[in-house]
Amino acid sequence: MSRQTVEFSISAAEKLNETLNAFLQIDREGALQRATEIERSGPTGSLVGVPVAVKDNICVKGMQASCGSKILGDYHPPYNATVIERLIKAGAIIIGKTNCDEFAMGSSNENSAFGPVRNPWDTTRVSGGSSGGSATAVAAGIVPVALGSDTGGSVRQPASLCGVIGLKPTYGRNSRYGLVAFASSLDQIGIFARKVEDVARVLGVIAGHDKYDATTADVPVPDYTASLTGDLKGTRLGFPRTLFGKGLDDEVKRSVESVVDVYRDLGAEIVDVELPTAGYAIAVYYIIATAEASSNLARFDGVRYGFRAEEAHELRQMYRKTREEGFGPEVKRRIMLGTYVLSAGYYDAYYRKAQQVRTLIKNDFLEAFKRCDAIITPTSPTPAFALGEKVDDPLAMYLNDIYTVTANLAGVPGISVPCGLSSERLPIGFQLIGPYWSEPALLKLSHGYEQARPFLERPPISAS
Repeated sequence: MSRQTVEFSISAAEKLNETLNAFLQIDREGALQRATEIERSGPTGSLVGVPVAVKDNICVKGMQASCGSKILGDYHPPYNATVIERLIKAGAIIIGKTNCDEFAMGSSNENSAFGPVRNPWDTTRVSGGSSGGSATAVAAGIVPVALGSDTGGSVRQPASLCGVIGLKPTYGRNSRYGLVAFASSLDQIGIFARKVEDVARVLGVIAGHDKYDATTADVPVPDYTASLTGDLKGTRLGFPRTLFGKGLDDEVKRSVESVVDVYRDLGAEIVDVELPTAGYAIAVYYIIATAEASSNLARFDGVRYGFRAEEAHELRQMYRKTREEGFGPEVKRRIMLGTYVLSAGYYDAYYRKAQQVRTLIKNDFLEAFKRCDAIITPTSPTPAFALGEKVDDPLAMYLNDIYTVTANLAGVPGISVPCGLSSERLPIGFQLIGPYWSEPALLKLSHGYEQARPFLERPPISAS
């Protein structure tokens, strides 16, 4: 069945890509060859024959890695990211690379040099970002699972806007080797799927210590599927009332509050918790993330690989013209902001202060988790907004991450689960955030809700 399944996914990707623009590369020949080899050798591994889409900032040997940017040009990495090696070993088949905001910088997938990804629920709406291509590929039924990266919500937010499940694990749970860096202390590779069980199975394959990534933790990888028992009695769910106030869409608020009622009916205890410094999270995030981005993106200079500007007659001019022509507006904006907050005279006032408040945010979570097993919040303050609606207002765009950036700043895991549709039939998702290494508990809670209130809706544009 491997070849037949892969053929379906590839054909769906090719058929729908003109409408959705979810894929930047579809590897028909390579994927079918891999499927044929698996059929000949017999099934081995827990993901045998499963088609997987991969965000275009994660390295797959022989396939492009543009990061949605012009500056990387026709770069094809000569190696696999660790998570890709583990997927292949488990029998998964990579069918293509998905569109994303340039260098994973964005909340709408409108910052890609190759055009925006369109939401399969309404093609006039954004898919969310920066992993919008992967979210769309799963939502449209092209693939059952996909990989993305989450720096401030870039898996969970598009998962919410596209009506699928999106998991960002604990920082250090998954290897970042082979992930093109945006903000190294925040980035984490995450998973999209339509079923919690699929997320659990994939996480069990890709998680774990990696000798190539010193930030991975040497913490045992449990059987995540074993946690999906459906028994939520005695679970304590934290409810931060102050996060359900100003700026939250009324329909989103009602949907997430109804989720709390479902958990109460399932036997969970709902407890009030406080996250007093959460209001500073957006400011802290965009100082730290841009500072790290300005450092990480300094390597793209037109010398070693990728795009190089023409008609540059001396070295400094070549650097300047290459970066000017190769980077898009949002990446330039973040490089300039990051360089500013790291500059002499401003480092203490901005970057150091942001790191101090980051510690306070982490401590708030540690204190809250003394009273509960997980915290529930909205994932996004609104359903999917219109393409072009916020491109000229960076602050309004940044505020889309208000509920997700805290988990990245604290390094704790978070998952987004669909919980209904708005009056305009756009998906709404809720988020669960847990303590370090609490992925089993988050998956258990998500699975319990999924069994009680399955999200069976499919978007108008779908392969199925």
